Amino acid sequence: MEPLKVVAQLWERIEARDWDGVAGLVAEDAVIEWPVSGERIVGRANFIAVLSDEAPDPDFDAGTSSGTGAGTVEVLRILADGDLVVTEVEIPEEHVLYRGLSLWTVRDGLVVGAREYWTSPGQDPAPRWRAGYVEPLVAD
Repeated sequence: MEPLKVVAQLWERIEARDWDGVAGLVAEDAVIEWPVSGERIVGRANFIAVLSDEAPDPDFDAGTSSGTGAGTVEVLRILADGDLVVTEVEIPEEHVLYRGLSLWTVRDGLVVGAREYWTSPGQDPAPRWRAGYVEPLVAD
């Protein structure tokens, strides 16, 4: 299966909370990095465990027991170039909107690695000194 289709299916299965289906798209030794939180997830089993965790961080207000929360996964953009697939997704939760930019590496029909950047719009306030040079970005 071509890399773009693998990643599109990955997001569909994550949204459906189909953890066996997600596992079928991820290599056993995949490495997923989250630089914003300073974490590296090594191995398919650990990735699935993080996504499906039944005991999330008490500071995480997702409205459900799943680490991926109750919101839908909206794929805003998906681009592929060879083995590299880039996605921008949005996951709305009860009190916050999560937005993620992911760089997926796919080989032989499986995700072998990724680097994901997760944040919430407006979470990183703009410094006042830039006010004369910029205009507010309104969410899409």
